[in-house]
Amino acid sequence: MKKSKKAKLLAVFATLSLALAACSSDQTSTKEKPAGDKTKTATEQKVKIVYARGKDVTKGTEKVVEAFEATHPNIDIEFREMPSDTGKQHDAYITAFNAKSSEIDVIDMDVIWPAEFAQAGYVLPLDRFIQQDGIDLNEYNQGALGAAQFNGKQWALPKFVDAGLLYYRKDLVKEDEVPKTWDELLAKAKDKKGQGNTKFGYVFQSKQYEGLVCNAVEFVASYGGAFIDKNGNVAVNSPEAIKGLKKLVEIAKSDVVPGNVTTFTEIESDQAFIEGQTVFLRNWPYEYASANDKEKSKIVGQVGVAPLPAGDKGSAAALGGWMAGINKYSKHPKEAWEFLKFMAGAEGQKIDAIYGGHAPTITKLYQDQETLKANPTFADKGFVDGLSAAVSRPVAPNYPEISEIIQINISKAIAGEQTVEQAAQNMEKEMKAALNK
Repeated sequence: MKKSKKAKLLAVFATLSLALAACSSDQTSTKEKPAGDKTKTATEQKVKIVYARGKDVTKGTEKVVEAFEATHPNIDIEFREMPSDTGKQHDAYITAFNAKSSEIDVIDMDVIWPAEFAQAGYVLPLDRFIQQDGIDLNEYNQGALGAAQFNGKQWALPKFVDAGLLYYRKDLVKEDEVPKTWDELLAKAKDKKGQGNTKFGYVFQSKQYEGLVCNAVEFVASYGGAFIDKNGNVAVNSPEAIKGLKKLVEIAKSDVVPGNVTTFTEIESDQAFIEGQTVFLRNWPYEYASANDKEKSKIVGQVGVAPLPAGDKGSAAALGGWMAGINKYSKHPKEAWEFLKFMAGAEGQKIDAIYGGHAPTITKLYQDQETLKANPTFADKGFVDGLSAAVSRPVAPNYPEISEIIQINISKAIAGEQTVEQAAQNMEKEMKAALNK
């Protein structure tokens, strides 16, 4: 009996020894600290930040993360790939944020999301971080910066920019013939149509979808109008906005565009240009590379780029692109800001421009030789001037609803189902109702 008790006691002592050894092993997995030393070890200080964005087919994101981690050894970045479809990506964020999830810290946002996310309380305002670190917002493309402002606060920083540009056939259009106004474009398109085996004088996106809104914003802004002004007031039913919309409808109904132009998105527009079917084209910055792709384009080396034509108030280009913000529920907002600041700052944007091919929102990078070597298009004055004319689409917390109102009414005006004046009145009424819900 005594022997049995002794064996049991030995077993208990052995178990306790193993447990203590295990605890000791956990506690000393980093270097032992002297007694009384309360300094945290490198391992204990490390913070993981989860960064979410859509699929990146380039090495841009990878290189930015590598560079950040090299200079911030106590912050690890986990890249979370979201759906490449922006609608599905948007919905995934909404689901997570409605559940107050802190799983994601930093997110990429389409330029039309900040107001919605700010209104819903999904993202943190960045103003105090910007002020504390002395970030010079004047270095940024102001159109891109403005797209992330809502109720007087800055909710995101722009990472890269897209803007509508005018492309033309350099073999058909001399440099001094590039149209400076919409009226000149219409005249030149009529004059040049048919030359060089072209079928059309001008092609743009006028199908009933988001691309039509982008084109409409460009026409309206170039004549000094707006759909929604900077104070959030519906302004579409104004002489300036109506004049811009009338010019859009006039061109869409003219014989310089394809007869089925109301079916054209970016895909059909690009195809018409690279196949040599049109003299002039309105499209995004990627078009330059597409039209110079020897494997698919018939007009390689004959591609000119310029700012979009001007109305009474100058040239305007619809803003596209992406920006970064911080999840309101992040448990590490300070570290999240450090990553966002780097990624959307000059160093991060330069890396992304070189390895990702994206157009920076920090304007001084268009004079950076390494950036220009990787992207010769960025040195083109017409390209840079076009980006400088960027204006945001209507800033509204329920943007998708506002966009649909614009699409439907402008499409009806192009189809002749209502006048431009009637379209403007209907948009005013419907937008006010939507914003006052």
